[in-house]
Amino acid sequence: MEQYSPQKIEKKWRLFWEKRKVFYVDLEKAKSPYYNLMMFPYPSAEGLHVGNVYAFTGSDIHGRFQRMRGNDVFEPMGFDAFGIHSENFAIKKGIHPKVLIKKNTDHFQEQLKSLGCLFDWRHAVDTTKPEYYKWTQWLFLQLFKAGLAYRAKAPVDWCPSCKTVLADEQVIQGRCERCDSEVIQKETEQWFFRITEYADRLLKNLDWIDWSERTRIAQRNWIGKSEGAELEFKIKNDGEAIKVFTTRPDTLFGATYLVLAPEYPLVKNWKLKIDNWNEVERYIEEARKKTELERTELIKEKTGVELRGIRAINPANQEEIPVFLADYVLASYGTGAIMAVPAHDQRDFDFAKKYNLPIKMVICPNYPNPVCPVLDKAFTGQGYLVGSGRFDGMPVEKAKWEITVFVGGKKTVHFHVRDWLISRQRYWGPPIPIIYCPKCGVVPVPEKDLPVLLPFAKDFRPEGTGKSPLANISKFVKTKCPKCKGVAKRETDVSDTFLDSAWYFLRYPSTGSKDKPFDEKLTKKWLPVKMYIGGQEHAVLHLLYSRFITMVLKDLGLIDFEEPFEKFRAHGLLTKEGAKMSKSKGNVVNPDEYYRQYGADTLRAYLMFSGPFQEGGDWQDRGIVGVKRFLEKVWGLQEKISKTPVQGAERLVQKTVKKVTEDLENLGYNTAIPALMIFANELAQTTSISRADYEILLKLLAPFAPYISEELWSKIGNKDSIHNQKWPEYQEKLIQEEKTTIIIQVNGRVRDKVEVKIGLSEEEVKELTISRENVKKWITGKEIKKIVFVPDKLINIVIAS
Repeated sequence: MEQYSPQKIEKKWRLFWEKRKVFYVDLEKAKSPYYNLMMFPYPSAEGLHVGNVYAFTGSDIHGRFQRMRGNDVFEPMGFDAFGIHSENFAIKKGIHPKVLIKKNTDHFQEQLKSLGCLFDWRHAVDTTKPEYYKWTQWLFLQLFKAGLAYRAKAPVDWCPSCKTVLADEQVIQGRCERCDSEVIQKETEQWFFRITEYADRLLKNLDWIDWSERTRIAQRNWIGKSEGAELEFKIKNDGEAIKVFTTRPDTLFGATYLVLAPEYPLVKNWKLKIDNWNEVERYIEEARKKTELERTELIKEKTGVELRGIRAINPANQEEIPVFLADYVLASYGTGAIMAVPAHDQRDFDFAKKYNLPIKMVICPNYPNPVCPVLDKAFTGQGYLVGSGRFDGMPVEKAKWEITVFVGGKKTVHFHVRDWLISRQRYWGPPIPIIYCPKCGVVPVPEKDLPVLLPFAKDFRPEGTGKSPLANISKFVKTKCPKCKGVAKRETDVSDTFLDSAWYFLRYPSTGSKDKPFDEKLTKKWLPVKMYIGGQEHAVLHLLYSRFITMVLKDLGLIDFEEPFEKFRAHGLLTKEGAKMSKSKGNVVNPDEYYRQYGADTLRAYLMFSGPFQEGGDWQDRGIVGVKRFLEKVWGLQEKISKTPVQGAERLVQKTVKKVTEDLENLGYNTAIPALMIFANELAQTTSISRADYEILLKLLAPFAPYISEELWSKIGNKDSIHNQKWPEYQEKLIQEEKTTIIIQVNGRVRDKVEVKIGLSEEEVKELTISRENVKKWITGKEIKKIVFVPDKLINIVIAS
């Protein structure tokens, strides 16, 4: 028998599959469309690591399983190649990103092909290609025309190393997720999408979409819906009023001071009224240097400064209260102002203690007992109102809205999510399709003039001036106004890479379309995506943006669905020495050496065997040899196929088919593979095996190890690809065991057990039991008071003591 040589057979079958287009599906003629999608990768210079292979393999196994179940599986792949990652690496290497990306994508594609996935490369996308980003720019224009894209000045997170703004989600614990530099606050003009207008809808749909619960929780928390009231505090001797949002209007009588964000716009208007302006100005400047995380960190001692000379009026009791600035209040959340109720909010309590401010208890758990507890910390529980005038004795929930009406406030809802900041002051991205005309103002580029091509720039390094390197390319900047034909300037910011990935799943089926981003018929047939698999780290960033864009397109009448992914499952993270794999940490494990030494099939099967796919784990290669031996055992079984009829291992076959099928349905790959190992071991212990049993083993193995399964399928005389075969089905009745073990108890203590035929009656089991030596010694000469019998499981003989 020829030895198992993975390198030889994998090369052979890869060429065969590509030449015969075995995995390509006719998108127009498909009868049972199944869109199986894995998040497309950023093509880094170091190529794929085993963590990537882990993710892609798990997604591909699902696609192969669905294909063998009769579905027409479309499994495309592409590259998310724009963005700061690529540009920073290009700067470091002194190579233009356009040159670098071409080299990287070629390497990635070769590695992915070696992995043996179903990927249909005819439909590959590359976000840096004009034929792709033309439609990213078109998408921007649709939002602009719908009033969902706008330019505004706002305090933003700025990375001094990357020299660009960052979206909220790109700041991890006060640092840039790209380069790990500390992020600072900077006020600049930027482009935003009005995702907040869709916040409630994005939240409600989480109740029914079939996604990992962990992911839905992450999105709910990020959207962060708060129901409360908007109240007004008038400023003494001033025509202005400060609006606050609160979820606890029931505590209004206990508000003893107001706190404003350092950026609160009215503060500058009060410069001449504030007695300690120099101190206030210094505080505002210090706050500008802090990240939002630093400002809102719970364990940090809160700082603030009083606006001396400014007093607010509590609308509930008309009492004058002081006004503070404090950096823990953010201008971007709520109204940028809060009413402080130190008796019933711990943060306010700590602040009041520090600055010796009044603490007035207005919610008491002991009512109508006149003695309320002495507070050593804020009381945040339920109770009844006290010290609140006509509302005394009223329960909290009722008082909330009665007090709101009493002071002329209004019920309102606030969300944690903020509008999506999409502009970047970098080079490597799609130019935002906007023109600035001195006469006509902000003018969108006509759709017929798309794409706005990204020009070649010799110096593409960011300058940190708040402007993109594109601003230095006069040929790009100078243009004509589409309306008046006068001299005008182009927008020099590029769009965030998250916009590229917010719609790519719509493009895959329609890559052949030149005059529209997605073909209506193909989109209706193939979308939404049936199964989407990706990293949990994208639960807030990419997934929320994709949902938003899909909803917008639905509202514009361009598609007929509003959720892009029917199912989403997050794969686990494969770490090395406890840390996420990255070149900067020096812990990247290159899969190429494992391809060479063990073959792709062994690596695929080992990765899936090593732990729960949706949990991940730490990479260790000490068990990979065992998986290689398992595949060698399957290889050797071909010699045992009997040329004459033999009795198959029917029950084992049926149990294995059921186990593997159910595990694959739930992405339980790490438990499916041991079932296959048991099956192979049982077959190996017999002198001969039936061809039918061996074929079933190969079919069950095919999603995990596509190359060896194809080779062995061919070796035993089959002509068509194993991947075109029907998935085995099981019959429940054949799985039922003929025998069972009965536990024998005497007075509740286990004294023996006996193997019997399934279905014996109580009398039959009793007769069999009392004659056994291990039982007789406990019951001889004793009165049997009763028998407790559980069919096929247990008999308990109760005797007189």
